[in-house]
Amino acid sequence: MEYLDELEFLAETAGAAGDRKFVQRLDKPEKATYIRSGKLEEIAQYCEENCINYVIFDDELTGMQQRNIEKVIKTAAVIDRTSLILEIFAQRAKTSYAKMQVELARYNYMLPRLAGMWTHLERQRGGHGTRGGMGETQIEVDRRIVKERITRLREQLKKVDKQMSTQRGNRGQMVRLALVGYTNVGKSTLMNLLAKSDVFAENKLFATLDTTVRKVVIENCPFLLSDTVGFIRKLPTQLIEAFKSTLDEVREADILVHVVDISHPEFEEQMEVVERTLQEIGAAKKPVYVVFNKIDSYTYEEYDEFSIEPKSKENRSLDELMNSWIADEKSPCIFISAKEKTNISKLKNDIYKMVAEIHAGRYPFNNFLW
Repeated sequence: MEYLDELEFLAETAGAAGDRKFVQRLDKPEKATYIRSGKLEEIAQYCEENCINYVIFDDELTGMQQRNIEKVIKTAAVIDRTSLILEIFAQRAKTSYAKMQVELARYNYMLPRLAGMWTHLERQRGGHGTRGGMGETQIEVDRRIVKERITRLREQLKKVDKQMSTQRGNRGQMVRLALVGYTNVGKSTLMNLLAKSDVFAENKLFATLDTTVRKVVIENCPFLLSDTVGFIRKLPTQLIEAFKSTLDEVREADILVHVVDISHPEFEEQMEVVERTLQEIGAAKKPVYVVFNKIDSYTYEEYDEFSIEPKSKENRSLDELMNSWIADEKSPCIFISAKEKTNISKLKNDIYKMVAEIHAGRYPFNNFLW
């Protein structure tokens, strides 16, 4: 049910309130309708009786699945997980660059789903008219228009990407750290703490879309710190593709600071999602410093020593968790609370040592750092 809790949080971030969760366990999704007909009828009836506006599936639906589901659920709009995340990104995009990235992702998502969609995109062309012949069908017109927009957006993004690449090159040999992690783990709060900046931070998913880079100096050691878009389970491939230039900050970083919400019951799975995403974008071999954040919110169930059940992860105290990770984790790690500023001095000292070591290797005559 944690998956559906996350889906509900996504819906709330987009502006919708959750009403009820439906679950069906299947070996694999139904090809035509994703779920079986009995469960689909049950959902349709509930929607009609309770005036539900949206039905959101925790997976990406094919165009055929969505159309077949909509034939049964006639009183509510059917949305899949990918569409929901794209909607959130569209709401959160503030700069023209981020808006173009999101628009590209949405068109790439839309293109294979045009069949049966009465989009009539040619009406939005502002007087350019259509070049299709009299025999050209609506779906062919729509598909061509979407392809044209995708091509135009890619060309525009390519120009901006070139400018951003030049900007990164102008930073010289300064040591770079990139904050990475699951969405809503506190990266922006940590960024504000370390860089003394005012990056937007909020207890919602994907509060940050645009990569923010700040120069930070700890003692006499300067470096660049970037805050990047958060990752999430089943992050749409369209977004990874559209945001690939933004993620260059991650690929080109010297050290990745992997921020983890230790208070989340599924934090270990969230870490795995981040690690898989880093592998997908070609940044898996970077040195990683793991920052377990939100220790002030960590809770656990007291273990009954007389219980015949073995101790589970829900029974681990924070001290037990810290000791196990410090002992087993290959990467260096630290446990902090960015909100309460707990253990921040040690965090800064650890970062200082890592940055100074890299800096000394690049500038061997600047021994003042040591």
